[in-house]
Amino acid sequence: MGFFRQILTRPIVTLLSQGQRHYGYRTIDELTSSTQLAALDLGSNSFHLLIAQENQGRIHVIDKYKEMVRLGEGLIAGGQLSKEVTDRALKCLGRMAQRLRPIARENLRIVGTNTLRQISSHSTFVFQAEEILGHPIEIISGREEARLIYLGVSHDLGDNANRQLVIDIGGGSTELIVGEQFSPIMLESLHMGCVSMTRKHFSSGSDLALAFEQAINDALIELEPVANSYLKAGWQQVIGASGTINSVISVQMAMGLGTQISFETLHSIQRQILRHNGTHGLPGLPEERVAVFAGGLAILIAIFKTFLPQSIEASQSALREGVIHDLIGRKRDFDIRDQTVSNLCERFSVDKQQASRVKNTALALFTQTFNDWQPNPEPQRRLLAWATDLHEIGMDVSHNAYHKHGSYLLSHMDMPGFSRTEQAHLASLVGMHRRKLHPAVLERNPYWVVKLGVLLRLAAVVHRHRSRATAPVLTARMLDHGKPATIELVIDEAYLVEHPLTKLDLENEVSLLAAIDIGFSLRLG
Repeated sequence: MGFFRQILTRPIVTLLSQGQRHYGYRTIDELTSSTQLAALDLGSNSFHLLIAQENQGRIHVIDKYKEMVRLGEGLIAGGQLSKEVTDRALKCLGRMAQRLRPIARENLRIVGTNTLRQISSHSTFVFQAEEILGHPIEIISGREEARLIYLGVSHDLGDNANRQLVIDIGGGSTELIVGEQFSPIMLESLHMGCVSMTRKHFSSGSDLALAFEQAINDALIELEPVANSYLKAGWQQVIGASGTINSVISVQMAMGLGTQISFETLHSIQRQILRHNGTHGLPGLPEERVAVFAGGLAILIAIFKTFLPQSIEASQSALREGVIHDLIGRKRDFDIRDQTVSNLCERFSVDKQQASRVKNTALALFTQTFNDWQPNPEPQRRLLAWATDLHEIGMDVSHNAYHKHGSYLLSHMDMPGFSRTEQAHLASLVGMHRRKLHPAVLERNPYWVVKLGVLLRLAAVVHRHRSRATAPVLTARMLDHGKPATIELVIDEAYLVEHPLTKLDLENEVSLLAAIDIGFSLRLG
């Protein structure tokens, strides 16, 4: 049996870490010894699941699954999803959840894009989806989506020295990226996609010629604000990714028009649609793309009119592959979020020595209350570390209410690598690290974020003097791990005698924390 296990192989496509493709064979033993990684992309048109294995620096794609859910089709007034689309999406996620069960939690990322960005905070869809999947959904910004798309496409291209324009027409948004090798230079996410454009212009019974004209004009208006800056950046090649691009390629090949998308081939497809009064029966077009193909085609024609490329090549990689590569970077301590935080500290002239003092104390308090953060405390520890690095970012605006300025900045700026939820939690932590606390902080955040904020507050109070002198030895513990929580801080009495202002600040924390339902007791050691 061992002999057969060694010779039994299966064909695979290997994505090398340098971005090259390798077609070959691996033994069953080699495959099963690798770590499984998974990325689930909850797009406005399709849900895409990608399962891969990492082995000695290489990524082996072992499973892909896609369902056309058309989530964007269900958006109704008030940022809600229609019942029909909600049921369709949740049933799809139930099927995908089965495939995700063997994946370790730290090896899985689930990202939501344009439609989930538009859903109201009062909608229960995300909560229901997370219950089914047993994993949090990261709702990412448009530019973060663009960054991850470029990461996937650039690894597909390999060690390519050209500057390229990457285009991804999704269901609800279109991403444009100019980059070189693995580094994006310009990122933009435009509020138009094949689903949203179809809903707006290509309703049943509409005049197709007029619909195309109006849809193309709408797309040209959306492209106009970014056109000049992108044209000035320049590029040597244009790469297209995702469903609309690959569907166009499929239709072109069936019509005998080749695999290079050009202005002429797009017009040939448009004429074919007009001639047959619809996309039904269009050669090479997958059935699930029939309903949204015209909207995507109109956007692509507008892109050609705006940027005048000679041709567009197709990439088979996109957002989900980018998520996998980003996940590998995090696992190998090359996390883009660390670089983002470092860049912000430089940009806003953060006092790094003070941030380091506060960080060391806050993380020490976190470690002492470790049991309260089980079963997986690492994401919370990292969030606290980033918050301590950035807690004084608002000082570059004004010292007065700088915690509020910092919170505002972190709520509204682009932060590569961070999901919207992570960014909101960071903003809350920075905003609550000093002065009065409003009960609304409990409404806006999970309770564990509030408790992290308490640790940051206590560390900031202890280091208020901004001295290089040795900080006091602190011991913290959660007397009550539930809600409301009670935290006890033990501090050396002699230190407080020498630092009466610190003593007063800590005593004031008792009443300040009570305002948000946190019990705090100070005990002399």
